[in-house]
Amino acid sequence: MAQLALNNFKTVTVGIVTTVQTVYTAPTGYTSVVLYAHITNVADTSSAFTMYHKRGNTSTEVIKNRDVPPSDAFSPLDGKLVLETSDQITISGSENDKLKLIISLLETSNA
Repeated sequence: MAQLALNNFKTVTVGIVTTVQTVYTAPTGYTSVVLYAHITNVADTSSAFTMYHKRGNTSTEVIKNRDVPPSDAFSPLDGKLVLETSDQITISGSENDKLKLIISLLETSNA
């Protein structure tokens, strides 16, 4: 049986749309830590987003309806966010293709 890597660093980027989309799912056998998250407004008008932590059927807002001014950015986390196996980060925006998200993660083997 192949051993899991002890630590994996990942960067995930997405364009935010109006439907709730899954940005990241913590893989089986790992605990993940969101080290950094950054949302940039690439448009000429303000746009808002809501970011969620999802475990099973429960979605909890990390931040809700946060407006980002035009050509500006916002970091939705003050610190780290720990995700257990199968936990997800999901996000939705008030408009399509005005906001972009980048997150940096550390996946650590539970073995």
